[in-house]
Amino acid sequence: MYKKPFHPFIITILATFLLFSACSSPQKLVEQGNYDDVIAKTINKLAGKKKKRTEHVLALQNAFQRATQADMRLAARIKAEQRSNGWEKVYDVYRGIRKRQERIEPLLPLIDERGVEAEFQFVRIEGLESEARQKAAESLYRNASTLLVAARKGDKAAAREAATKLERIDRYDRNYKDSRSLIQEALNLGRTYILFKMVNNAPTILPEAFERELLAIGTYDLESQWKSYHVQPQSGIHYDYEVVINLTEIEVSPEIIKERQYDDTKEIEDGFEYVLDENGNVMKDTSGNDIKIVRNVTIKATVLEAFQNKAARVGGRLEIFDRNTRSLLESQRFDGEAVFEHYSSTFQGDERALSDQSKKYCGNAPQPFPPDELLLLDAADHLKPIIKRKIANTRILL
Repeated sequence: MYKKPFHPFIITILATFLLFSACSSPQKLVEQGNYDDVIAKTINKLAGKKKKRTEHVLALQNAFQRATQADMRLAARIKAEQRSNGWEKVYDVYRGIRKRQERIEPLLPLIDERGVEAEFQFVRIEGLESEARQKAAESLYRNASTLLVAARKGDKAAAREAATKLERIDRYDRNYKDSRSLIQEALNLGRTYILFKMVNNAPTILPEAFERELLAIGTYDLESQWKSYHVQPQSGIHYDYEVVINLTEIEVSPEIIKERQYDDTKEIEDGFEYVLDENGNVMKDTSGNDIKIVRNVTIKATVLEAFQNKAARVGGRLEIFDRNTRSLLESQRFDGEAVFEHYSSTFQGDERALSDQSKKYCGNAPQPFPPDELLLLDAADHLKPIIKRKIANTRILL
């Protein structure tokens, strides 16, 4: 009897499936050292099942034993190495052991389909975890205290590192000694304080409100955990940097009015005309109707346009000084401008001839020019985002 052979493609699929099944079997994963993967997969397969497959029970038992042994060896090795952050790592290892045991516990007693009960050797982890938690807090506190000695002498990097370590203590003990007050001290010592200042070195007297307007810069989007910006000096604060807005050029243009006259023309339909033959008679079409053609005419409107212009420009340099050494660290050019522009126009002629652009300004009346003071205050307002962008992009302010 002839049997049709398997197609080569089917054989390939079956081989791949068998290989994948073997590689992903619980025992294979155990041998590869993927203990927690095995534990997660076998727990899912065993939970809620009346018959517990022996291979899954044995894989879980084996993986759990090996994972616990590996973790205990790791914790012992870290302790022996006496790393600065060793107790934090030990705590994480013990915490992992506890969570693993908590996952297994609901399955106990675990009896396979043969009636054999699996054995799980639990570690009494509570005491070890508590010790690691206490030692981690002590280590962080000790390291932070050493860093704060340097921070109190002006080392901001040490202060910031101390704050990070003190904040990590919360994970182990939220009320450890005086760590809460030390965090605040480290934050204060690590913060950079920056003072804004405006100086007018231009040969022009500014409006009284100009400096107030310019320094109302709104620093909230420049602030960070480690940077504070002030536009007015505050008592009791040592400023690290001074940002000087040094005005060197202040110009207000004269009031300019430019007038021009131009014509708008347009061709439109204006009724119709009869088509006449050579004898002056109205011609007829094949249906006997009079033949007519549309009459086009050109219409015109004469526009008188007035353009008003006045501008204020403020220029200078943004200078960053180290307040401790009084040295200039950086200097950048800036320019800000406020412009008044207004179009107004009238026309004579046929309104239908006006272009859309001409219609836009027709009917507008000339406006009074803004005073110099108002334009300069507008220029100050335009300067603020320019200055903030320059400050945000500088790498000098640490």
